[in-house]
Amino acid sequence: MKLLLVEDQAELAKSVKMYFMAEGDVCEVAPTFAKAVEKLYAFQYDVMLLDLMLPDGNGMDLLESVRTNWPGLGVIIISAKNALDDKLKGLELGADDYLPKPFHLAELNARSKAVYRRRKEGGQKGIGFNEIQINLETREVAVNEKILDLTRKEYDLLHYIIVNQKRLLTKQAIAEHLWGDYMDTADSFDFVYQHIKNVRKKIVEAGGKDYIKTVYGVGYKLKEEE
Repeated sequence: MKLLLVEDQAELAKSVKMYFMAEGDVCEVAPTFAKAVEKLYAFQYDVMLLDLMLPDGNGMDLLESVRTNWPGLGVIIISAKNALDDKLKGLELGADDYLPKPFHLAELNARSKAVYRRRKEGGQKGIGFNEIQINLETREVAVNEKILDLTRKEYDLLHYIIVNQKRLLTKQAIAEHLWGDYMDTADSFDFVYQHIKNVRKKIVEAGGKDYIKTVYGVGYKLKEEE
């Protein structure tokens, strides 16, 4: 899961980011309205954690922009403003959830994952592609009912590919999703190839077919074997 935290309180932002990183997620921070818009145009995110009180704008205005330009992005409002009117307005504008400050990081994590499941996985407990099946609750991948021994990044990679099975995924998009926006300046994405190679090998060794096809010069796409 890749999150964008729009929060100007540095200590809170640091705590939230470190918590999600420890969970194996990617969490980037935008301390201002302008920086959030910049990041939204430059990168793809699964869930945005949005504070309403920003130094250079109103979080509600940003929410309206998100719903117009990035309708598939999950949004959780996190704000010290806990008035009923703010909550209702945020939900009416399309926020998926509203969590008042102060909050427990574990609850924020649970709500973020719930929004992600609804948005990206249709609320399902499992997703798959032919004989490859992913249990979203246990984070286990099975091929022909045989559990694969995957690293955390290998699981995240395969999950990302299957969730986006109808899309051509560039190496850059994969790198940014799994390692964060600082990968945008990377000179080489050889590490993406290595992770792809490892996942392919483990699937085939478990008796599965190699559906992850290389589109040379571009990236990868999940495709039925001909």
